[in-house]
Amino acid sequence: MNTQKLRLLALLVITPLLANLLTGCIAAVVGGAGTAAVIGEDRRTVGTVTEDQGIELKAENRVNDKFKDAHINVTSYSRMVLLSGEAPNEAAKADIEKIVRAVENVRSVYNEITVGPITPLSARANDSFVTSKVKARFVDHRKFNAIHVKVVTEASVVFLLGLVKRKEADDAVEIARTTSGVKRVVKLFEYID
Repeated sequence: MNTQKLRLLALLVITPLLANLLTGCIAAVVGGAGTAAVIGEDRRTVGTVTEDQGIELKAENRVNDKFKDAHINVTSYSRMVLLSGEAPNEAAKADIEKIVRAVENVRSVYNEITVGPITPLSARANDSFVTSKVKARFVDHRKFNAIHVKVVTEASVVFLLGLVKRKEADDAVEIARTTSGVKRVVKLFEYID
């Protein structure tokens, strides 16, 4: 793997971590050279990226304050929210969705929360590894700009979000589908063509 691929892969892996650490502090996010390049390539506006970060922070805080017995991931892309993780029962799952729908700027919610026990850290680590493999394969295949597709993995199910052309969506799904460790791929794209 050449140096350029390694740098892009590092950005794809590190940027979400940095965003989580710096959520709500757009000056810090945009200030980093690597992150500024990622935002420059993102098809969302800087305002939408900022709104997405705000949605995630507010939704996570509201859900975590009320549901201590759940493991919920909130991912916002172009103000469309993906909920994944585990809730103790159907009522909690529905309440979590209702809380998130009430967050300012949310356009829609995809509720992919499963009802059941909270997954162990080992399963979450495996999901992170699967996400990294999918992102690395996006870079290796060079069929589209990997920054245009957000990858979230929960229980080995890969969710793909982004503002993409139909061909990019098809390529992303095929690459993700054929990645080892992926059970299923769910497309949550918004098309631009």
